[in-house]
Amino acid sequence: MIVISIIVILAAVALPQYQKAVLHARETTLRDNLFQMRKLIDQYAADKGHLPHDVQDLVTDGYMRELPVDPMTDEARWDQTLGDDPNSTTGEQGVRDVHSLSTEQGSDGRAYNEW
Repeated sequence: MIVISIIVILAAVALPQYQKAVLHARETTLRDNLFQMRKLIDQYAADKGHLPHDVQDLVTDGYMRELPVDPMTDEARWDQTLGDDPNSTTGEQGVRDVHSLSTEQGSDGRAYNEW
């Protein structure tokens, strides 16, 4: 009985730490995915002379193999911020930024879709 009590106490202490570590890993993955996609959007614009019309253009044109999965939604879907393409002479718009679709609050107090 004492052994079971000790195991329960250890599990009660370890579980929150494990959950915190998993959340930290997911947030780190989200930051890295956003950084990489933003960098590739800039590279795409520099190479092609215009912003991509959709983040899928990064895959279609060979800048990445596939869209990364958003670790907060477990889907390869992203919120795309469209804006005026500064390289366009015809007023076209393109993807200027990407964000998570998750509205959950991150460990820094901001919603993931604001990162």
